[in-house]
Amino acid sequence: MRIRQLVLVAGQRDSVVDDLCSLFEIEVAFYDPGIIHFGLENAVIPVGDTFLEVVSPIQEETTAGRYLERRNGNGGYMVIVQTEDLKSEKARVEAEGIGIVWNADREEEGIHAQAIHLHPRDVGGAILSIDSMTPAKAWLWASSSWEKNVRTEVCNYLNGVHIQSKDPESMMRSWERALGKGSIYQDNQFQIQLEGSKVVFVEDTDGRGEGIEAFEINVNDKEKVLESAQSKGLVRNGEVYIGGVKFLLN
Repeated sequence: MRIRQLVLVAGQRDSVVDDLCSLFEIEVAFYDPGIIHFGLENAVIPVGDTFLEVVSPIQEETTAGRYLERRNGNGGYMVIVQTEDLKSEKARVEAEGIGIVWNADREEEGIHAQAIHLHPRDVGGAILSIDSMTPAKAWLWASSSWEKNVRTEVCNYLNGVHIQSKDPESMMRSWERALGKGSIYQDNQFQIQLEGSKVVFVEDTDGRGEGIEAFEINVNDKEKVLESAQSKGLVRNGEVYIGGVKFLLN
């Protein structure tokens, strides 16, 4: 199991997409018309073989719109992990008493994509989706041709997400149940290690309440990216911020 896609929610999609693409020199692979089902528009951007997605509400009374109001602006929204055996994961989640609010099962262009969205009240911090793809390297949510849009001059992959709350240890226990993984305490942080990625649990220090604080992204030259972010007005207190999310460079 690994983090495959991290999602931001924004009042205006394009300005956040522009900042991401400009700083990290990446490009949009897909605008999914099917996401209108949730009252949203989106953009999916490859970061190596992982993905950033930006969603924005275009209808009234959407879950994403309420989330923007609750957290007072743009921010992190979803964490999507990929597993090889969704059937087993779904059975485990149900046995834990965790609600499933949405199921996906699609076959297109030789790709079989499946997903379950876990009930946010049963997990906390973000909407967690557990997905599977056959073949495993595919990612239908970014179309069947996303690989032609991969650019790695500046960044290589996403490898972490930080969830903030008043009680990080309690939040970690909730995610242990949701992911079926044990946790460790490392670098003065509670974290769950996944394949090549991790979920970290931190204290709410910005007053925005429970939610995603940061994404981790592997880059080729941290100093160069930070300098570029500074010139674009994307640095606050020495850290890169885009769309209400801190981007931790590693």
